[in-house]
Amino acid sequence: MLNDLVIMRIFEPTSKLRSIELMETYFGIKHRRQRFYESASKWLVLKEKIEKKTIDFAKKQHGFDFSLLFYDVTTLYFETFTEDELRKNGFSKDNKSQQPQIVVALMVTPEGFPVSYKVFTGNTFEGHTLIPFIKSFIKKYEVEKFTVVADAAMISTDNVEALQSEKISYIVGARLGNIPSSLLTTIDTNLARIDGNILRLKTDNGYLICSFSKKHYNKDRYEMNKQIDRAKSMLSQPSKVKRIKYLKSGNNKMLLNEKLIEKTTKLLGIKGYLTDIEEAVVDNATIISRYHDLYKVEQAFRISKNDLQTRPIFHFKKEPIQLHMLICFMALAVSKHIEITTTLSIRAFLTHCRKITDARLLNKITHKEIKMRTPVSNHLQEIISKILRPH
Repeated sequence: MLNDLVIMRIFEPTSKLRSIELMETYFGIKHRRQRFYESASKWLVLKEKIEKKTIDFAKKQHGFDFSLLFYDVTTLYFETFTEDELRKNGFSKDNKSQQPQIVVALMVTPEGFPVSYKVFTGNTFEGHTLIPFIKSFIKKYEVEKFTVVADAAMISTDNVEALQSEKISYIVGARLGNIPSSLLTTIDTNLARIDGNILRLKTDNGYLICSFSKKHYNKDRYEMNKQIDRAKSMLSQPSKVKRIKYLKSGNNKMLLNEKLIEKTTKLLGIKGYLTDIEEAVVDNATIISRYHDLYKVEQAFRISKNDLQTRPIFHFKKEPIQLHMLICFMALAVSKHIEITTTLSIRAFLTHCRKITDARLLNKITHKEIKMRTPVSNHLQEIISKILRPH
């Protein structure tokens, strides 16, 4: 039943009981609703086993070796306004700050295949999820070589120190807007504004790699000038002035923040990355390329939220919520394997599958049902063979 609910989550996301009804309608698979209530509470003990099977599958089918993992978090909201121990109000990535939520952390392989997840209370700061999750994962699977790739929101001095003390390699985004003025001067002086130029500097948080892009420069300059024009427009209408970027208060009035404009100008077109990996081991260009692959976690979240409709969540108790996340994790793993092996989106794959339909003929005398199935096209057979073929 659990596997069938996973397939239905991919095919047509809906409530668990509605999925049981649709299994019979679409596929003739019968499950008793009562059995769901009897079994569901026991399924959560399978989480560790399912995760291990998922990792073993990733090793066999996608060459996963624990050496490089991509990490990110998202938020999933509930159709209620009532908080409890798990569901808390917090910073919502779905702009649902008035509704309680949970924070979900996810790790995927370089191909984007999910291997582990963890649920946190909705008011957990995303930077506080990184170390507990990774330490638990490494201990559970006795990982020796491990590099985590995460965005700038995950990094802090405490997190860097924890990663270094645990000898966990990292590639993370750097928030250049918060760097000391001395380091900014060094970057401004030594990084020539030529497209593709890279500068590596030693800092307390590891190596800071800065790269310049002409495309990003033009975009950043356009955004900065637009915000400056808005600030100037507000200054010309004192009655409408409010706190926005590039404005500061001084002498009981709002002024243009010239220092911030100067600092932003020096950083136009420059992106920063932090790592502890020596250049002799992995060159700067590869570090940057690895960081940009972080979009694969975001892509996994998009599939989960849109195609699998992970949220909004309609459950209210902790166990059904955890079970919902387990089903969605399993469905995501199946979906990503299909996408990786076929190069089709899960939506495109399902479109091909829906072309296979059954005609049901009922003999009113014998009361026997005859099924006639649409032939599977050669194209779909090729797609299915790719999914089933050992890699």
